[in-house]
Amino acid sequence: MTIHTGIQSFDAFVNFLLLIFVSYPILGAFCWLIGLMCYQLIYRHRIVNYNKMSQKDEPFITIMIPAHNEEIMIEQTINYLMNNLNYTNYEVLVVDDGSKDRTPEILQRLMIKYHNLKVVRIEKNQGKAHAFNIGLAFTKGEFVLSNDADTIPEPDALWKYMNYFDAKNGKNIAAVTANMDVQNRDTIIAKSQTVEFASIVGVIKRSQVGVFGNMYAYSGANTMYRRDALIDVGLFRQDRATEDISIAWDHQISGWSTVFAPNIFFYMNVPDNLRSLFHQRQRWAKGGTEVWLSNFWNIFTHPFRFSRQIAFMIDNTFSITWSFFYFLTLILFCLSFAEFLVTGNYDQLAFMFAMSFIFVTFEMFAGLLQLSSALIVDDRARKFKYLIFMPFYSLIYWQVNSLAVVTTFIPAIQTIRGHGNGTWVSPTRHLQ
Repeated sequence: MTIHTGIQSFDAFVNFLLLIFVSYPILGAFCWLIGLMCYQLIYRHRIVNYNKMSQKDEPFITIMIPAHNEEIMIEQTINYLMNNLNYTNYEVLVVDDGSKDRTPEILQRLMIKYHNLKVVRIEKNQGKAHAFNIGLAFTKGEFVLSNDADTIPEPDALWKYMNYFDAKNGKNIAAVTANMDVQNRDTIIAKSQTVEFASIVGVIKRSQVGVFGNMYAYSGANTMYRRDALIDVGLFRQDRATEDISIAWDHQISGWSTVFAPNIFFYMNVPDNLRSLFHQRQRWAKGGTEVWLSNFWNIFTHPFRFSRQIAFMIDNTFSITWSFFYFLTLILFCLSFAEFLVTGNYDQLAFMFAMSFIFVTFEMFAGLLQLSSALIVDDRARKFKYLIFMPFYSLIYWQVNSLAVVTTFIPAIQTIRGHGNGTWVSPTRHLQ
């Protein structure tokens, strides 16, 4: 498909953009592979061998759990944090954000059991970012680990995190985000997210920090923050859909360094049905668009000051516009299919399907290359067996993620105009 208006320069520009949009998923996959090589070869914050800390050298850490209606998972998570971490100098602070279920009474009972468990109760649900900001006033630690109520870190996570902050080049590190993995692999949708997390975390975040020294988003379910870095950027933005994306951008724009630690693992409870998955992706997409809208003009009008962020912004711009382009072309495809079928133009129908097959084949090959590389480098290839779910991930998740961008674009604009809020509804949990 080409555009012909008779204006040569305009046609050349538009057709070049069209080519970029059509090949964007393929080009993106190869760019991430180049970034992965940069991470493996030249990234300065990469740690392979961690130094175990003695108890007397452990800095005090606050593990903060913002919680809203988490009666299913909260007790299991707190029991794990209290009994399974290879670290001694820490506290657990739960910020109960207006829970209406049995969460408050469970927390009251656990406070009697554990001396280093503190609970802050907020009567009205105002969102995760608000709960985190309120809780920060009650923290004792110089370092604060955000930990979702359905998330558990590996036993060695805390002292591994501190290896980055204690390094000689770690004084400017605002946050270290860990490597997410799936805790509930009981459905095809959940198993497929193992492939997705390996792709996003295993390749994209490595590429971002390897090439530019910063990343587009933290893993909000388990990230260690330097408390002073949170205060420096004015804490979390309370009107945003995703506090982890917005704070990552605030940190990098303010000059802080951010680190991805692929050898620190945490395990989270993920959506196990399409409805829950779509709601999650809508929140992620809305948060990403909000960040894009907030920072676009500032970054492109100060290209030398924000030279590292320009690449992020370009990729984000193409990602958002590609989602609209994809659904527009999908509609045109369906209309053309109906027209050719009704008019009996079977030659054009066959040609259309042949070209689509060629394009999808190239996309699947690029996706297979990216996912295979991700699964090989991530966790010493232990998750490579999940590559069999790659077709399901490519066919379902790409549609869901793109649809989420399109359906949340207007709400994201409304948030930037001052009509957003950060209140949350906890997803359906299943005890593991």
